[in-house]
This record gives sequence, C-alpha cells and structure tokens, in this order.
Amino acid sequence: MPSLGFPELVIILVMALIIFGPGKLPDVGRSVGKALREFKTAKDSVVSDIKEDNKENVNVTG
Repeated sequence: MPSLGFPELVIILVMALIIFGPGKLPDVGRSVGKALREFKTAKDSVVSDIKEDNKENVNVTG
C-alpha cells in the first residue's frame, strides 16, 4: 500500500479546512488525537493481555 506524500497531505488539509473551517479545525484535531490515543491504549492493553496469557500457557505446559 503506497504511503501518503506531501501533495496528498496538502490536499487533505485543504479539504479539512474547507469542510470544518478555520475555527473548528483545532477542535477536530483535538478530537482525532484523543481518539487515536484511546485506540493506542486499548491496543496496548490487548497486546499485554495476550502476552500474559502466552506466558501462562508456556508455564503450564512447559
């Protein structure tokens, strides 16, 4: 999957500016940042639980 280059990012930023306007854009950015932070925390929690379960399974069988 190709990554986003500078021209694509500029287009996305301009579209967001048109859709949300300059006054609402900081609020949208804050909301997106908060959502990404919560997603990362949940992902880390799941990964930690899986690693812990794997350690328990190794100790029981090994």
